[in-house]
Amino acid sequence: MSHPAADLVFTNGPVLTMDPSRSRATCLAVTDGRITAVGHSEVEELVGDHTEVIDLRGRLLLPGFQDAHIHAVMGGLELGECDLTGTVDPDEYLRRVRAYADAHPEKEWITGGGWSMESFDGGIPTRQALDTVIPDRPAYLLNRDHHGAWVNSRALEIAGITADSPDPADGRIERDADGEPVGMLQEGAVGLVGRHLPPQTPADRLTGLLRAQELLHSLGITAWQDALLCGSDGYPDPSDAYLTAARDGSLTASVVGSLWWHRTAGEEQIPDLMAKRQRLTHGRLRCSTVKIMQDGVAENHTAAMTAPYLDGCGCATANSGLSFIDPDALKRYVAALDAEGFQVHFHALGDRAVREALDAVAAARAANGRRDTRPHLAHLQVVHPDDIGRFRELGATANIQALWAAHEPQMDDLTIPFLGPERAAWQYPFGDLLRAGTALAAGSDWPVSSPDPLAGIHVAVNRVLPDSAAKPFLPEQALDLTTALAAYTAGSAYVNHLDDTGSLRPGNRADLVVLDRDPFAIPQEAIAETRVHLTYVDGRRVHAAPDA
Repeated sequence: MSHPAADLVFTNGPVLTMDPSRSRATCLAVTDGRITAVGHSEVEELVGDHTEVIDLRGRLLLPGFQDAHIHAVMGGLELGECDLTGTVDPDEYLRRVRAYADAHPEKEWITGGGWSMESFDGGIPTRQALDTVIPDRPAYLLNRDHHGAWVNSRALEIAGITADSPDPADGRIERDADGEPVGMLQEGAVGLVGRHLPPQTPADRLTGLLRAQELLHSLGITAWQDALLCGSDGYPDPSDAYLTAARDGSLTASVVGSLWWHRTAGEEQIPDLMAKRQRLTHGRLRCSTVKIMQDGVAENHTAAMTAPYLDGCGCATANSGLSFIDPDALKRYVAALDAEGFQVHFHALGDRAVREALDAVAAARAANGRRDTRPHLAHLQVVHPDDIGRFRELGATANIQALWAAHEPQMDDLTIPFLGPERAAWQYPFGDLLRAGTALAAGSDWPVSSPDPLAGIHVAVNRVLPDSAAKPFLPEQALDLTTALAAYTAGSAYVNHLDDTGSLRPGNRADLVVLDRDPFAIPQEAIAETRVHLTYVDGRRVHAAPDA
């Protein structure tokens, strides 16, 4: 019996399917945007007169990567702003700010970011330094993790921030010995200035989305979960860009939007979230998730910990970080969201925040039973050993940002000394989570860090940054290559409820990536050298490298 010819056939694999029933193959066929055959030479019988044949020549074919925690529009917008990434030299930051300001005399505000906290004593830059290069216009520069902003005196003046200004409940204004603001704002204090930024236009946001999509496709990413839609606190709301692109067909990726939970409000916001879910679901866009940010970050001591941070002398302080939402209220909120069919996406970085998020998932399970809402916890920098097994018990996915699990100055100088040796050994416990049976997904948090999945996979396997001579960071927590690839494909597809993606099996969508080599055939220390040659969405090529 003959079969209709395929539109696209890949030959001479390897093909990594992420399908437990058939993990490896050498050929794959696509018809009408769906995978129609996976196997070996018999698949070549589907080649017809009009079939496009791709000779893999030993290059690995696998499911398209999916990013389970990203801020794509924000990243795309920042690509057009003052870029401070790629250096830790404070003088270079100032040179770039001056150059950007000189090149853009029309801009009312100088915005951008990407600077690293290790560049400054205590991780705190000053307004006076910024004033030397941009004294006449306000400057607002987010740091690498986007949990703090470096601002100049003009920006503080516009926001009315003085020595008499109180810290917001969810943030901190850094001050000098006299109580004067130094020009560094942490967490919720960022919004004190951020709310005064000139509003971005819908056209700006759409341009940012399409710029980001092109970059992400070039990295093999075919779907993602945007971790902040309909937000506030100085962050742009990209929901209109996504909806426009979904309606006009320019959105080629599949996107799940995480609707922001406003932490100053309570259950009364749920009807509005339900209305947004309906309004913002169209085509490739589905806004069925709610993002709850439960704490901050460790390096500025706002991540919520079960025990106090240490000071520079190794003594306990009075600060254990911030829980942005009361833990008992969090249980009610998550149970109510779960009852309405929402997935909850937690920012949980410190071990107390992780425990509070898991307690909230447990409350939802007790109230509603085991629903297919697939809650997930992102970041997981510090996880108490007592909570490792609870992920599997509760059906909560660990959403890892693997690129962070390595020695680098922000870790070694601004984090480990203030956690102490016991807690420092609980960081990014990917191996322990896997051994406990936890489902793993993966994301980048771009523009906080690189969106390149292969860079993250390199660190997940090696626990060392690419091109770093540092020793591996807690090497017992490393993942094997197949598991790391699965987290960035099948694991994230599960979190995204994209159940016909993430694995290569007949009937699934043909979201595919072809690498320039087989990473299983090279030393694991060289994984980061791997590049993407081809990316397909529904069998249509959306990226081809020049040398593909």
